[in-house]
Amino acid sequence: MAVPTLTIAVLTKNEAHRIEACLASAAFADQVLVVDSGSTDNTVALSRQAGAEVFEYPDWQGFAVQRNRLIAHAKCDYIFFLDADELITPAFQKELQAIVQSNAQAVWQIQWRMVAYGHELTYYISRSKVERLFRRDMLKEYVGAVHEQAILHNENPANPVPRKVISAKLLHHSRETVRGSLEKLTQYVMLGASKRAQAGKRGGVVRGLASGLSMFVRLYVFRLGFLCGGAGFLYCLFVALEAFFRYAALHYDKDHLTNNVGRA
Repeated sequence: MAVPTLTIAVLTKNEAHRIEACLASAAFADQVLVVDSGSTDNTVALSRQAGAEVFEYPDWQGFAVQRNRLIAHAKCDYIFFLDADELITPAFQKELQAIVQSNAQAVWQIQWRMVAYGHELTYYISRSKVERLFRRDMLKEYVGAVHEQAILHNENPANPVPRKVISAKLLHHSRETVRGSLEKLTQYVMLGASKRAQAGKRGGVVRGLASGLSMFVRLYVFRLGFLCGGAGFLYCLFVALEAFFRYAALHYDKDHLTNNVGRA
């Protein structure tokens, strides 16, 4: 019986400052795949130098379309989606390889060790779980212009494919600079506002204040952001600002929202 193989798939756009470290952490995979969304820096060249197979699609149509292009170019039995701001640790690599070698049929979720403004948020409790590892023959496509969702072949809602969590955590460089956080704020806000507009939700300043304040308290107090110094404060503040401005934009920019916000 052939040994199961692994594709690690990465989406990029203007990631020259971090793509080498990302791809180096993925070099153990049987196939390292990059789909670039029109970088104007040397992301593509650096990715090729790192040994990745690179395909360029500058016609940005949303994350789901780009992920489907990754799927189309994947050749291995399993496909793992890695973001350019993430690093695979040795512990994560070991667990990932063991899963692939087991040839199990499931969907695996990941969790993060958060890094912000040059500091790991050691005490911060990250509870996000994101589906990232699939058997390629089970993965049909991604859908959703705003927040993409994986669709599996012939999944029965009454008997869904098992979801499991990888114990080791990815190192996630969520926010590197204050300037970068400010530049990304618009993109994240408009994506979130578009999603809520699709769901028929109402916006406004009061709703935004309630959302932003509750978000800050949840992250800074209950998820222990206050134990992570200035970096922890900034991280929680920017997430709370996004929560506020999503509802402000949903009200004041409702005629200008689009399902296809361009990637920065």
